[in-house]
Amino acid sequence: MIICSCNVLSDGEVRACLRGSASCPRTPAQVYACLGCSPRCGRCAQTIRSILRKACDDIEQPHINVHAMTPSLLRAGPVVETSLLDR
Repeated sequence: MIICSCNVLSDGEVRACLRGSASCPRTPAQVYACLGCSPRCGRCAQTIRSILRKACDDIEQPHINVHAMTPSLLRAGPVVETSLLDR
């Protein structure tokens, strides 16, 4: 779907420039630069931010720092949500 009519950019093109290296764009301005264009009217910036946010959410997974846990927490075993068992 075209998200920027000024530069004729699609959501797929924006997502494609977000894949890959650690140097992928983090802001709408960086996305424009990566795609070889610049913002004109700015109406697409919010959509680009939304795509950026979604891409970051998909990449970043919760991380558990085992070294910060106390030995008693490590021995406790798995935590089971009991409210799910009641259904």
